[in-house]
Amino acid sequence: MEVVQVLHMNGGVGETSYANNSFVQQKVITMTKPITEDAITKLYCSTYPEEIAIADLGCSSGPNTFFVVSELIKVVDSARRKISQKSPEYQVFLNDLPGNDFNTIFRSLSIFQNKLREQLGPGIGPCLFTGVPGSFYGRLFRKNSLHFVHSSYSLQWLSQVPQGLESNKGNIYMASTSPPNVLKAYYEQFQQDFSLFLKCRSEELVDGGRMVLTFLGRRTDDPSSKECCYIWELLAMALNDMVLEGVIEEEKLNSFKIPQYTPSPAEVKYEVEKEGSFSIDQLEVTEVNWNAYQNETDLSDAFKDGGYNVAKCMRAVAEPLLFSHFGEAIIDEVFRRYREIVADRMSKEKTEFVNVIVSLKKA
Repeated sequence: MEVVQVLHMNGGVGETSYANNSFVQQKVITMTKPITEDAITKLYCSTYPEEIAIADLGCSSGPNTFFVVSELIKVVDSARRKISQKSPEYQVFLNDLPGNDFNTIFRSLSIFQNKLREQLGPGIGPCLFTGVPGSFYGRLFRKNSLHFVHSSYSLQWLSQVPQGLESNKGNIYMASTSPPNVLKAYYEQFQQDFSLFLKCRSEELVDGGRMVLTFLGRRTDDPSSKECCYIWELLAMALNDMVLEGVIEEEKLNSFKIPQYTPSPAEVKYEVEKEGSFSIDQLEVTEVNWNAYQNETDLSDAFKDGGYNVAKCMRAVAEPLLFSHFGEAIIDEVFRRYREIVADRMSKEKTEFVNVIVSLKKA
């Protein structure tokens, strides 16, 4: 699997699109707001720059893309008004892999810009947007050109499927039955990727530049624990059932692996300190329910079905990977089974995603 070519969220604005099934991610961004606001405020108030270059790495498409950017600009605008400072100019870079639906982003850009001007008034400086397709596990920007980097629910994705996973049969990711060498292979790939990410961003950020990074992660030291692997184990159950029924070939299943690693806070801290370009300002862990609509009011009957919500969220994320490996014919059936499995498990146990958030300053 060539991850750069096939990893992207479902595009467009249809029923299975990421744009319409990313409420979990929006909740996580909202939960992280105090850390993000603190970081951008410290950045702005340290030098009051006349222009601010912001990069959102792994921006995907849909409402969350502009939600992050608008919140950052509003915080800076509030800070500059308090001291009667002229608004800086904003250069916003939206980055994701080449398969991302950049067209949907830019079709809605003028609506976003008009809304932002209405909210903040005529004093707001120009907000210029650039799409930057490419892997963030490499250089994307000029040296010393960025002030602030944001990334949410992207850095758990690896640059490639780790080597040496042949013994991980019947699993599509790390699982409780995975041999130790499989866990080691995933961890080493994460170390290599995240270290390279930090090195590249340290070259692109100005001195004193800041980053806020949110990983899908885990609290425990065990990389195969249920809190980070269970959601994929349940998808593997649906796929294995289809193997037993002869719908999917066993070899095809055994060669399908998810290119992801969900780190612990300790692992994130270790890599940051080892690479040496950044100091850690904050490091926190939060949780969000698999079903982001839990505790929401005024929901239609469809959204009261937790299994339905989680399956749609996961389909928006995983469908392109499954499609490229298994083809289109199995997709609807896989997620029909997955919905039933997830609903059953959610009725019996507590199911949450763990988020690891780190706020960094270029040393």
